[in-house]
Amino acid sequence: MPSEPDKDVYREPPSRTPAPNPQTTAPNPLDFIETVFYYAVDRPVSLWREWIERQHAKNRIYYYHQKFPRIPDLTQCLEDDYVCFYEAEMQWKRDFLVDQEIVKIIQERLGACKQREGTSHLENCATELQQFKEVAQAYRDRYGELGAHGNARTCLMKQKHRMIAERKAAAAAAPEA
Repeated sequence: MPSEPDKDVYREPPSRTPAPNPQTTAPNPLDFIETVFYYAVDRPVSLWREWIERQHAKNRIYYYHQKFPRIPDLTQCLEDDYVCFYEAEMQWKRDFLVDQEIVKIIQERLGACKQREGTSHLENCATELQQFKEVAQAYRDRYGELGAHGNARTCLMKQKHRMIAERKAAAAAAPEA
């Protein structure tokens, strides 16, 4: 490779760029059109938008999430109250989604702690691991084995069967007097 670039191949730019020499003294019509557009269209629209933004800044409303009132569950619905059944079902679905998100967040925290701590994550992430185990166990107790078409009624029946089994186990474990 040569140490100096070849002057014929890589020409140097001119040392001074000459100023443009206008051929006429008449004003450019594009400059006139541009100025008219700025004052007739762009400037009023920009001023209007800035005024609207100032008004919105005064009365700022923060929407974080929609708040639903708590609906009674299926045990509190009357026998033929189908609207109550529907509302309880929708409340159960919202609770189900919230519980899923809680499990995801705790799992992400545990994963972040494991990533941050590296090989010593067993000692340093014990609280996150314990919290994840508790949350996952509660989720499994409530929603486990419901299947893809789980609903409020099957969840309630599962809870009822679990409570009956716990009573039977407690009665069997109690000493007979």
